[in-house]
Amino acid sequence: MPNSVLTTTPKAPDPAAVSAALADLTANLQEAVRASAQAVSKTGSDPVPYDFAPIADAFSAFTTAALSQPQRLMEAQVKAWGEWTELWSRAARRAMGEQVQPVMEPVKGDRRFRDPAWSEEPVFDYLKQSYLLASKQLTDFVQSAEGDLDPAKKAQVEFFTRQYLNALSPTNFPMTNPEVLKKTLESGGVNLLQGLNHFFEDVARGEGLVSRRAPDQFELGVNIAATPGSVVYRNELMELIQYSPSTETVYKRPLLFVPPTVNKFYLFDLTPKSSYVKWLVDQGHTVFLISWVNPDEAHRDTGLADYVRNGPLAALDAIEQATGEKSVDLVAYCLGGTLSALALAYLAGTGQQKRVASATLIASLVDFKDLGEWSVFTDDKHLSAFEKYLDRKGYVEAHDLAKLFSIVRANDLIWSNFVQHYLLGEQAMPSDMLWWFADASRMPAKMLGEFGRKVLQENRVRQPGGLEIDGVPLDVSKVKIPMTFVSLKDDHVSGWKATYDGAKLFGGDVRFILGGSGHNAGTINPPAAGKHGFWTNPELPEAAEEWLAGAAKNEGSWWPEWQSWLDAHAHDRKVKARVPGEGKLPAIEPAPGSYVRVRH
Repeated sequence: MPNSVLTTTPKAPDPAAVSAALADLTANLQEAVRASAQAVSKTGSDPVPYDFAPIADAFSAFTTAALSQPQRLMEAQVKAWGEWTELWSRAARRAMGEQVQPVMEPVKGDRRFRDPAWSEEPVFDYLKQSYLLASKQLTDFVQSAEGDLDPAKKAQVEFFTRQYLNALSPTNFPMTNPEVLKKTLESGGVNLLQGLNHFFEDVARGEGLVSRRAPDQFELGVNIAATPGSVVYRNELMELIQYSPSTETVYKRPLLFVPPTVNKFYLFDLTPKSSYVKWLVDQGHTVFLISWVNPDEAHRDTGLADYVRNGPLAALDAIEQATGEKSVDLVAYCLGGTLSALALAYLAGTGQQKRVASATLIASLVDFKDLGEWSVFTDDKHLSAFEKYLDRKGYVEAHDLAKLFSIVRANDLIWSNFVQHYLLGEQAMPSDMLWWFADASRMPAKMLGEFGRKVLQENRVRQPGGLEIDGVPLDVSKVKIPMTFVSLKDDHVSGWKATYDGAKLFGGDVRFILGGSGHNAGTINPPAAGKHGFWTNPELPEAAEEWLAGAAKNEGSWWPEWQSWLDAHAHDRKVKARVPGEGKLPAIEPAPGSYVRVRH
């Protein structure tokens, strides 16, 4: 094993590298101490956006339920003993030179154990399998809890048990990670000095996150969010961008894209090769896109209804002024899709349904009864603590929202960065999507408060009359335009089965497409990449599993499939391409505009 960590010869560190690392370390340590002192001085004065009591209550209830079922506990112990005996037996046989199949292997997509040493070197292979086996046994035991354990409490125990197990992975410790050990021996420990330097940098930032370090190779409007266009309308909540055409003729009906408010819009306009906006323009659409404001304390009283009024509804008025067209095709994503569903219900309730000819909701929840892991955060006590936090500040910080999303995907968004930046002391490769993820946006207090209570906890979007805008009761079943729901099979934010349930609430012709991969990567899937694949089924049966059982698997991106659906339903003719600013709305400034550039 020439590349084995066990045969790596320790080297003396490079004096210049050590000197540079120590110099940076001194400066960052001073900043970390200063930031920590400031944080300590605030302790007790600022409310925190969470409450530990529900977590303690959940684990207490689980312990009581487990102890009340001694037979199940005994069965789990007997099964565990048999599995450990088998693991020890196979490890011993492998040590004797016999070829054996592993007892445990990482699940597909688990990148923690990708280093060859985890499989090729018996010591690390045994360590990996021991961790995976212990994790499986504990997870199975929690999931099998029965009796009087409340489902919400069980979900909390499952979630935080998983966080505990993720943190204990042997990949997260220098002495049990072969890649880190090898790097430490080869560099003379300089990687650990650099990692400590990175750690103090993060402490000094005071955001409670492992920063993603990569060469800063992106610039808004230059090589990311760079599709040509102009801001043609602006209000206190959004800028409306009209993109320049790339074809001589365009569809007569414009297309309005509504992104989520929680992230900046340019997930859909990353580098040109992966830009969904550019692809839409190249298909011949006149694309209008909402760029939401990055709110501050002045927006504290901005609620859901304000976002609907000053977002999609205001955009429809502006598009009519810019193009003369009274109807659009609407495409929305995630929370932008939820807002768009409310806007569609408002238009249906006010006799204006024809202003939207078709709607496509991507990775969007309308029925929130099955929140999956997000249900952990909708406990009354959690929401009350969050509301106190919001009331004090008037908004939620971008890094607090980033922490929430990171916790749900801890291995990919926390621990992988922890290993790379703190243990290996390395920078990440440049990534347009991760650069976008780090450029997060705030959310106003009233908006988040209403969303937490009325949407997440009380599930009012699906209830006829559950929400109102300007006295108009909203009922999505009255929306009878052609619609497509695009969901992603591995989505951790908007579970596809939950989005399927929402699709059935609408009253018109609804189609469902299931793309491969996750919430972001499955959405930004340009056809040229030929990745992920997608499932189609013209029927919309009662259960999501029944839909999938009857679905056909297709290769490549769902984007062209969606365009074919739109062509079949639009019956739209082509007109001369429209240039931003040539209509009744003059161009205000070049895309991507000003709102997207605001960082707090």
